[in-house]
Amino acid sequence: MEVKKSLFDNLQSFFGFDKFKGEQEAIITSILSGDDTFVIMPTGGGKSMCYQLPALMSEGTAIVISPLIALMKNQVDQLRAFGSTDSIAHFLNSSLNKTETAQVKKDALEGLTKLLYVAPESLAKQENIDFLKAVGVSFVAVDEAHCISEWGHDFRPEYRKIRNVISQLGENVPIIALTATATPKVQHDIQKNLQMSKAVTYKSSFNRPNLYYEIRPKKDSLKEIIKFIKAKNGKTGIIYCLSRKKVEEVAETLNVNGIKALPYHAGLDANTRATTQDRFLKEDVDVIVATIAFGMGIDKPDVRFVIHYDMPKSMEGYYQETGRAGRDGGEGTCIAFYDEKDIEKLAKFMKDKPVSEREIGTQILKEVIDYAESSVCRRKQILHYFGESFNESSCNSMCDNCRHPQEKFEAEKDLLSVLQLVKKLDENFDDEHIVNILSGTQDAEMVTFEHNKLPEFGSGKERGEIVWKSVLRQAVLNNFLVKDIDSYGILKLSKFGKSYLESPYSIKFVLNRDFDSIVASDNDDIKAGGGALDDVLLGMFKDLRKKIAKQKNIPPFVIFQDPSLEEMASQYPISIDELKQISGVGHGKAIRFGAPFIEMIKKYVEENDIDRPQDMVVKSTVNKSSLKVSIIQNIDRQIPLNDIASSKGLDMPLLIHEIESIVSSGTKLNINYYIDDILDEDRQDEIFDYFRASEEDSVELALAELGEEDYTREEIQLMRIKFISELGN
Repeated sequence: MEVKKSLFDNLQSFFGFDKFKGEQEAIITSILSGDDTFVIMPTGGGKSMCYQLPALMSEGTAIVISPLIALMKNQVDQLRAFGSTDSIAHFLNSSLNKTETAQVKKDALEGLTKLLYVAPESLAKQENIDFLKAVGVSFVAVDEAHCISEWGHDFRPEYRKIRNVISQLGENVPIIALTATATPKVQHDIQKNLQMSKAVTYKSSFNRPNLYYEIRPKKDSLKEIIKFIKAKNGKTGIIYCLSRKKVEEVAETLNVNGIKALPYHAGLDANTRATTQDRFLKEDVDVIVATIAFGMGIDKPDVRFVIHYDMPKSMEGYYQETGRAGRDGGEGTCIAFYDEKDIEKLAKFMKDKPVSEREIGTQILKEVIDYAESSVCRRKQILHYFGESFNESSCNSMCDNCRHPQEKFEAEKDLLSVLQLVKKLDENFDDEHIVNILSGTQDAEMVTFEHNKLPEFGSGKERGEIVWKSVLRQAVLNNFLVKDIDSYGILKLSKFGKSYLESPYSIKFVLNRDFDSIVASDNDDIKAGGGALDDVLLGMFKDLRKKIAKQKNIPPFVIFQDPSLEEMASQYPISIDELKQISGVGHGKAIRFGAPFIEMIKKYVEENDIDRPQDMVVKSTVNKSSLKVSIIQNIDRQIPLNDIASSKGLDMPLLIHEIESIVSSGTKLNINYYIDDILDEDRQDEIFDYFRASEEDSVELALAELGEEDYTREEIQLMRIKFISELGN
């Protein structure tokens, strides 16, 4: 009773809370009793309290092993804010100088420090081990413990050495291991590696009922993101990208479209990252665009949306990152953009890795693909991955698949075919192999095992791959089959599956999504939402273009090309700034030719009461790209084009395409110095005169008219660039 009273007194006096969340009280009691304790608790469940409070109540210093410097700083700042002195909590890592490190050690040795955060790399240094031996260690907390496992989404080899160091700190030092994402396989790895098989385990439900999950095809994703964020009216969110370059591009695009955003990735210096984090916490910015480096341990409860511009590499990563939304129990929207090409890129990155690592990575990535393409309740799939059962009727339409359910099909015969084949093959193959047999897909493995000679090979070809993938996915989700993770996803029949083989019954499944058809329908939706082409206005534009062309004695395409006119006839720009955002219209063309078009659009919009779709206009940062700037600078310095191409790692056709794009947007470029070396004056005049007289902007037509035996495609293209630059820019 006294311990319990003491617990609540400390909770209230130090942290200001009057009750514990979930199983916090039982976990804290366990560690105070000296028991090894294993905590599996989703993001936002209050994991840090599980070691912070017992550390404050125990004799000595608790060592908290944490993987990120940003996470340590954030938690130390919070603890110091609660406590009366800065010495109550410290971190020991590579960011400290010698003076700061000496102060940390002095405070700890004097017994002033109750929590000492240490990076796993720092922990392994002998000088730090000797120092920690001299400090009375109350217990060791291993945060983000999934980093121990190769099957975890953030494996770190340094975590494997933790047990060895703890053993040197004294006998029977209790351990509390904590993770927000752990599949049954990862849980086993953590306990085995930390030698805490007898630990008391506390596992909270992974269900976050306030989060809405949605997967969208990756088409016009920036437009969709900007539209979505603007509708949120200043609410805060995080956008995750897989590369630093994409982080920078997306953040810049958001800013030029009026959304306060900052990039965050490991390539930025520590001071910039810390400032960015603080500005997000203080709500100086609405959106952080980040790699996975951002968010671990960041205690911001009111993140209202998490967007994955790129699908993450694992379901653990997806769960942890989406879990940063709605930690206060309020609204949390989680949208991920899926494109099979992105997954192919991730798979290519793994090609150079050791075989075992590649096999593991492939299995983990496959789960992401299955999740994205499936039409089953998202929540059910996430919870199944973490070893938790869930009835989709409890989702309450808080995922896209439950909100817009697919029609079900009778699957008894298909399920039987799958289960019988798994049994026939002695439960030795994964789902991809089963799908390939039934759909008749030939590959090396098929030939090796001579499964192309089985009567089942191609027996379900007419059903199609999507059907078989759907059946396999739902057979696993509904526990007819079990994936043996240790054996790289080999399928085993469950008791339930064996029972079904003996007594089959009618069962209905849903088809996986066909992303090709979704992309098509979504494109139609976007056009219908106010971006539809206005044929009447387009006709007016072409008449105006022809009139101006006659006045200036230049071909119409020099003014604005057809794709630019079409975009103008769907977006209705009514200012020079808006016109500059139309593709193919840069600053130069907008200033030189834009005024009469803008006047025409203003009048047309007013007379026809047009509701302009400005939420769909994404201002581009493409004209600022470093490649284009570099090309312009090199041409100004009269560097030969083939040398420019070589220095930029481009072939000549690609360089010419970039130059065409620059000139078509209204920037004047003088490439005479290069053309004069490859074409004499008469030949230049012949091509120039052709373009002056032509109403068709076509290199192919020019080549046919002037003769392929006399001119190369490259020569025609370069003269077209010269023509547009001199007459149109």
